[in-house]
Amino acid sequence: MKNNRWSNYEIMKTQMADSFLQYNQDEMIGKFSLEHDDLFLYIDFTGRHYRIDRQSGVVMWQSQSLWCQADYNEVMTLYDLLCYSRPNCRASGNMKNLASLSSIRGGSLQKGAGFFQNSARHFAGKTDALSIACRSLGGIPDGISDVGYRLPLFSFLDVILHFWDADEEFPASLQILVDTNILDFMHYETVMFAIGHLLERLRDKSQELPQQ
Repeated sequence: MKNNRWSNYEIMKTQMADSFLQYNQDEMIGKFSLEHDDLFLYIDFTGRHYRIDRQSGVVMWQSQSLWCQADYNEVMTLYDLLCYSRPNCRASGNMKNLASLSSIRGGSLQKGAGFFQNSARHFAGKTDALSIACRSLGGIPDGISDVGYRLPLFSFLDVILHFWDADEEFPASLQILVDTNILDFMHYETVMFAIGHLLERLRDKSQELPQQ
């Protein structure tokens, strides 16, 4: 079953790469002021540098001098942003709870609940590690929670993370605020891919720290 799921993800990535190639890349470059050359488009996402092959649509991210294959959440987020964002999309600078987006309907919200809870449990008792991880992704302190950071999802679009650690009465909890215009940039389901990837990046970064 796991192999079948992996194969389905790879099929979707290939299909979306083919779809990406049907869109006007000059419009993408102009809309988001993308760095580019004859071979690649370049974009930063969750503190990581990506390139998209202009002939094949393949997405890779940079690890020091190496380029690595992007995973499903990364690829789907970047394709959706570049291909389906609305003309003249702009961040408002006003933030709201992800759960309050007007387009959310019960099933979609329920899908998001799991990784918020899992991430909150993961960071329980690890506020210092979470703070360091946020800073490593370019985060700036924001808010009055135990850990609060404004994080660049992209260079032109921020999110805010609030984390409250567990105590004797309440479990750890995590909240994500997004720009009120975020659905001009991507579909709601893609927002969940993007936030899921951001939380995975924070978990990975926190685990790179020396254990106390």
